[in-house]
Amino acid sequence: MRNRTPWFGIRKPLSPTQELLLKAAAFLLPLGVWCLVSYCPYVWHPMVRVDNGGGSTFLREGTLIERQAFAAENGRLEAAGKARATGKPANPIFLPAPHEVATALYTAFTTEPARRGDPWLHESLAHSVTIIFWGFASAAIIGVPIGVLCGTFNFFARITEPFVDFIRYMPAPAFGALAVAVMGINDAPKIAIIFIGTFFQMVLVVANTTRLLDTALLEAAQTLGAKPRRLLTHVIVPGILPNLYNDMRILLGWAWTYLIVAELIGASSGISYFINQQGKYRHYDNVYAGIVLIGLIGLATDQIMAILLPQLFPWTPAGARAKRWGVGRLFARTVNALGSPWDERLPWRHARQKRGVGFSNLPASRTVPAEMTSREKGAEPDVRIA
Repeated sequence: MRNRTPWFGIRKPLSPTQELLLKAAAFLLPLGVWCLVSYCPYVWHPMVRVDNGGGSTFLREGTLIERQAFAAENGRLEAAGKARATGKPANPIFLPAPHEVATALYTAFTTEPARRGDPWLHESLAHSVTIIFWGFASAAIIGVPIGVLCGTFNFFARITEPFVDFIRYMPAPAFGALAVAVMGINDAPKIAIIFIGTFFQMVLVVANTTRLLDTALLEAAQTLGAKPRRLLTHVIVPGILPNLYNDMRILLGWAWTYLIVAELIGASSGISYFINQQGKYRHYDNVYAGIVLIGLIGLATDQIMAILLPQLFPWTPAGARAKRWGVGRLFARTVNALGSPWDERLPWRHARQKRGVGFSNLPASRTVPAEMTSREKGAEPDVRIA
C-alpha cells in the first residue's frame, strides 16, 4: 500500500501535488474572502445603492448612502405620505468587486488618461521599472562588494558596519526633502530613496551571508597554500553566490516597497502617480488594478529568478539535477571566457562528480590534483580540493 505524505510532518517535504495545491490555495483563499465580502449581501454590505429615489428630494438613482441614513429618509417619507425610496445592499466605493478590478486591469491599458498629458498606464509602469532598476542596481554594485569584504575581513567589518547599522534604522523617506534639495525634482531623488532603502540593508545581509560560508572550505584551501586574494576570489565569492542570489531576490522586494514613497517625492511619476490620480478621481477599481500590477511584476520577477537559479549555479543540489538550458550554457561559457575558476576548481565539484553529474567531459588537466599542478608550474597552488 502506498504511503501518503503527511500534510503536517515536522520538517518533512510535501509531495509535488500537495505543494501545488497549497500554492494555489495561497491565492484562492484571499480571493475567496474577497468574493464572499463582495457578492454575499449578508456578510458585509454597510451601504445602499439607490434604485428609485421615491419622494425624496436628494436621493437619486445610483446614489450610495449608508443604511441608517437610508432607513431614516424612508421613515421621513412615510411620515410625509410620500413614496419610499428603494435600493440594494452595496459595499463602499473603495471596495470594488473582483470582476470590476479584473475589468479595470484591461481597461486601464486601453482607456485614455482622464487628464490630457497624463501618462498611460503602460508608460507609468515602464517608468517605475526604470526607477527600480537604477536604484537597485546602483545599490547592488556598491553594496555587494562592501558586504563581501565585511564578511571576509574584520577590518572592513569594524570600520563599516557600525555606521551602516546606524543609518539603516533611519527611514529612507526621511531623506526625501534632502534628496530633492540636492538632486532636483526629477528621477534622481527617487533613485536615491530606493538606493538608501536597500543599500544599507544589503551590506549587512551580504556580510552575514558571507560569514555563513562553511569554514571547512577555507581551511582546506589554506591547507593547500591559498593566499587571501585567492581565497576571496576562488572560494568565498563562488561559495556564497547561490545564497547571495537569493539575498538579491529578497532585497529586490524591499526596493519595490520603497517605490511608492520614492515616486511621490518631487515631481510625481510612475505607477504611484497613476494610483494617486485614480484615487482622486474615485476610480478605486483602477487603484486596485495598479496595486495588483505591482504585485504581479514583483512576483513574476522573483519566480523568473528562482527558475534561473539552478541554471546559473550548477554546483548547487538543485542545479546538479537541472537540465541545462540555453541561458545556463551561455552563463557557463561566459564564466569560462572570463577565466573564472569556480566551475572546475571548487570543492563542490567533487560532490557533483560523486553524483555523476557533469565534468565527464572535462579535460584531464582539470582533474589533476592541485598540488601536482602547482608544482609543475612552480606557482602558487591552485585551490583544488576535489
